[in-house]
Amino acid sequence: AILPPVKLVKEYLNESFILYKPKDIVAGDFYWIAPIDETKAVQTNSTKIDHRILFAAADCTGHGVPGAMVSVVCSNALNRAVKEFGITNPAQILDKVRELVIETFEKSESEVKDGMDISLVLLNTSTYEVAWAGANNPLWIISENELQEIKPDKQPIGKYAAIKPFTSHSIQLKKNQCLYIFTDGFVDQFGGTQGKKFKTTNFKKLLISIQDQSMDKQKEILNSAFENWKGHLEQVDDVCVIGVRI
Repeated sequence: AILPPVKLVKEYLNESFILYKPKDIVAGDFYWIAPIDETKAVQTNSTKIDHRILFAAADCTGHGVPGAMVSVVCSNALNRAVKEFGITNPAQILDKVRELVIETFEKSESEVKDGMDISLVLLNTSTYEVAWAGANNPLWIISENELQEIKPDKQPIGKYAAIKPFTSHSIQLKKNQCLYIFTDGFVDQFGGTQGKKFKTTNFKKLLISIQDQSMDKQKEILNSAFENWKGHLEQVDDVCVIGVRI
């Protein structure tokens, strides 16, 4: 119930795909999107609308019902950080979300080690500027056969021994570049002829090899690659991959 409708995603990110494959009926992985529209006065006295959109791929501890319960808490915290507290900077959003999530779990009786890994993008669709922050999950940018990786902070959203503020990264993208955020379910899937993990290196190669395809076609290819790799083996984890062409 917490997933945004595809129509909303396409309205703001028209060249995009979301490959979402829960392991069970309910999931610990989720994707999230929140439009932020600002009207800016320009010198001609007319107004220019800057469309900014926040979107994320998140992975909460566990899958199935326990994972889904944690994901509801985390998704609510994202909504509150943006709508109630008015935060738009991804790193500050993650700081606030962590505070809210820890607060929620501390009210429950059991010793909670639950948390979330997330990659959170703020994209200005007029200027192609990106602000980004990640908890354990990176941001990949692909153009002209090269993959640039922006590394995340190595800490989850949740209780953690060495908590530090999340880092905000600013990137100026160019038309036609593709950016990808994802959870670990795709790369951790066992399969192939020897029943091994798909691994990050193969995932990078796969994305680079399909960079010139339309986003819908990319989704199709990724889905087939995953299913072919998995074969008759059980799906290990929820899968969530988001691709956006600028």
